[in-house]
Amino acid sequence: MALTPPPSPNLLQVSVKSSSSPCLSPSVHYLLFGSPCANASPFLLQKSGLPLLPVAVKPSSLERRIKCFTTRSYTKEDRLNEPETFSAEDVAGGGDEDGGSEDLDLQQNRGSAVASPRIASSSSDSLSLGIREPVYEVLEVKSNGVVSTRKINRRQLLKSSGLRPRDIRSVDPSLFLTNSAPSILVREHAILLNLGSLRAIAMRECVLIFEYNRKGGQAFMDTLLPRLNNMNGGPCMPFELEVVEAALLSRTQRLEQRLMDLEPRVQALLEELPKKLTVDILEQLRISKQTLVELCSRAGALRQMLLDLLEDPHEIRRICIMGRNCTLKRGTDDVECSLPLEKLIAEEEEEEIEMLLENYLQRCESCHGQAERLLDSAKEMEDSISVNLSSRRLEVSKVELLLQVGTFCVAVGALVAGIFGMNLKSYLEYHMFAFWVTTAGIIVGGVVAFFLIYSYLRARRIL
Repeated sequence: MALTPPPSPNLLQVSVKSSSSPCLSPSVHYLLFGSPCANASPFLLQKSGLPLLPVAVKPSSLERRIKCFTTRSYTKEDRLNEPETFSAEDVAGGGDEDGGSEDLDLQQNRGSAVASPRIASSSSDSLSLGIREPVYEVLEVKSNGVVSTRKINRRQLLKSSGLRPRDIRSVDPSLFLTNSAPSILVREHAILLNLGSLRAIAMRECVLIFEYNRKGGQAFMDTLLPRLNNMNGGPCMPFELEVVEAALLSRTQRLEQRLMDLEPRVQALLEELPKKLTVDILEQLRISKQTLVELCSRAGALRQMLLDLLEDPHEIRRICIMGRNCTLKRGTDDVECSLPLEKLIAEEEEEEIEMLLENYLQRCESCHGQAERLLDSAKEMEDSISVNLSSRRLEVSKVELLLQVGTFCVAVGALVAGIFGMNLKSYLEYHMFAFWVTTAGIIVGGVVAFFLIYSYLRARRIL
């Protein structure tokens, strides 16, 4: 390659020799046209047999780039990734190996080179606008009873438990208000527990507890850890079944304990209310009734969840085959295992799981039934109080009606007195006994009118 001094201040001629392609001429000439000013318009590149191409090159940087021609080379892929506006490096890079053939390829791939910067910019924008994955602070309890606290993001949680993103929604603490219904979801490698304030993921070797500082998590830990300590001393159920039983036990115990605390208070209110009606007692009855409604709702939801789980043998068998080389037949849901012993163990565990669920279902139904009875008693007491208050309001209304009748009779007498009080002569004022006769007539007439109206109201059963 040789540089020919420009015949004019706006012309630079570059001669490039190529030996890689025998079909091309031994030398190729490039002509660069431009202005020496710093803010000049783009240069023009002319090659024999090729049209003029615009090249964005500043004259001030051209000398520096020409010095680097012998030390820097570009491959075909590099030039394909360059923007549409070519620079002086493209002119120099074409004479390293392929010469004019690479420039022909460069013209053919100009369309792809236009889109490459847009793709690169969009990918960088997507990286800069990436969504942060939520990080959960969980309490990890292993099968040997070791307890540790760790922070784990969603991707790591899905990878370690083999779950899908939609499965995490049932135990996600941020969705506590929307996923308040109790549920036990069985997946291939994990069981998701959502029982009130307890959110946990039970796996073969450990269990992850979300929001372990809440009452549900603390009650679950108080129930699970003693069972794990006893589990190390002898044979017992698999770890995930121990976790499920501990979760159900802690939940039912909390419901039963709440019912035991509420029952004596409601009974005392029911005994006291017929004799004494005060604002404080009525407020206590309202609060107790509201608590009973909430307790019935939670016990009823847990009972319905257990009923649905017992009526679905497919879910129970999926619990039994967790961690084993077993599958379920489609259509029949029969257990198929590679070893006959594993199939026998899975069938035994299925019976144990059904008995376990039946036990907690009975306890939950008992709690729900007792809460409903107390709630019915509270509602009956409210009805009795309403009737009592209505009877009292009726007595008050009768008294008001009697007073209104008496007021009417007195008003008639006042009307007669007002008539005689006018300063008009009626010649009665000259009689000596006119005053006494008029007064007696007003009194007797008022009394007679009162008894007549009273008798009418009693006949109509208004009073």
